[in-house]
Amino acid sequence: MTDLTSCTANELITLYRDGRTTPTEVTRAVLDRVARLNPALNAFCWEDEAAALASAARSDARWQMHRERGEAVGDLEGVPVSIKDLILTQGWPTLRGSRCIDPAQDWSVDAPVTARLREAGAVLLGKTTTPEFGCKGETNSLLTGITRNPWDFSKTSGGSSGGAAAAVSAGLGPLGIGTDGAGSVRIPAAFCGNVGLKPSFGRVPAFPLSPFGSVAHLGPHAMSVEDVARALTVMSRPDARDWTSLQPLPEGFRFEEQLGGGVKGLRVAYSSRLGYVRDLHPELERATAQAAQALSDLGAKVEACDPGIEDPLEITTSLWFAGSYQVWRTLSAEQQALCDPDFRAQAELGAMIDANALHQWNQKRGLLGSHLRHFMQSFDLILTPSTAVPAFEALPAGHSPMDPAHMLGWTPYTYPFNLSQQPAISLPWGLSAEGLPLAVQLVAPMFSDALLLRAAAALQACNPPLRPSL
Repeated sequence: MTDLTSCTANELITLYRDGRTTPTEVTRAVLDRVARLNPALNAFCWEDEAAALASAARSDARWQMHRERGEAVGDLEGVPVSIKDLILTQGWPTLRGSRCIDPAQDWSVDAPVTARLREAGAVLLGKTTTPEFGCKGETNSLLTGITRNPWDFSKTSGGSSGGAAAAVSAGLGPLGIGTDGAGSVRIPAAFCGNVGLKPSFGRVPAFPLSPFGSVAHLGPHAMSVEDVARALTVMSRPDARDWTSLQPLPEGFRFEEQLGGGVKGLRVAYSSRLGYVRDLHPELERATAQAAQALSDLGAKVEACDPGIEDPLEITTSLWFAGSYQVWRTLSAEQQALCDPDFRAQAELGAMIDANALHQWNQKRGLLGSHLRHFMQSFDLILTPSTAVPAFEALPAGHSPMDPAHMLGWTPYTYPFNLSQQPAISLPWGLSAEGLPLAVQLVAPMFSDALLLRAAAALQACNPPLRPSL
């Protein structure tokens, strides 16, 4: 017997094609598991069983026509998918983790990624939790409370796509769509033990554009590199509403078909501390060294080499806090009174950044990006830990002072590559002595998403992802 809730998207598509199960059967199994686990896990903040089952029934019919007449089906036909509650989804409220968003308004627009998923036949399950406006690397809010880590419910799932990562790891759908403005896909992927991809900026069209600007990416969570590659193929299809998006890929191009070839001959800069990280959990340092050895054994040319940058934490948080203030200033006094204390604190810090200072931070960002572009002329990949620590205690909003160190100091490997807009992926790499996921990160040059996924697939084969016992 096959546990349908533990199947990857690729495995489900094979089962559908062979007629061994149906999207309705899979969707019912996933919804049953959501009903059992979500009250404690708190990964979903909105579920729509009726809509999911209706969508699954339509996929049943399309798969039947495919088997009988050879008719085409979508790339994600019948695959259950969750959507982070920062992403517009027609018919469902997008509350952004905030009590100040009125749910009783028009919700008739799909974001580009949601529209592409529907076109590909995905079964949308519901919305996953986020901190208010995606403002931090933990998933807690005054609206939805704390989202837990499926490996240990006393630990955080990370953030801000913590609901998406927790759902995927716990078997509540094989794919979850998140956003990443400073690590918000990769942090929870690392903490929850799944694969999390931040593509090159603009590879996945967005609408509306993030108030936090061009550091904000959209990316998938899954339990395999193959699944995130398939999801990226769908998500990257063009949408005219995003004027910052990249040139469309060649017609017929599929990331999941680019995964072969391995890493032999690729030049890898192995940097366990990026030249500035002081505090790194020893088990994560060992895990990254093991991953470096695995790449070397596969034929890559691995060199211990830091990229020669200073910690860009202050650049990141200054740009982020300025964005928080721009959201804050659009809210009424009544709405502001309902906000998360962490978001309020960010906005207050952002209010002190004037236009001249903001320009200077953007200039510093440009110098960082230029330096990393130049560095990547000598290397195909950078290997680092994904975070400096495993998952820590799950606490409510406002538990610590809001400053750069508390906000992101424990994830020094993620935010540099939002500033540079490079594609990056977090891969699980075993468990700590405490039984918590460990993870490593691969980073590629801008636009080299296919190369990144190819290398990630080769590395994943050396240490496949694990699932928690739930």
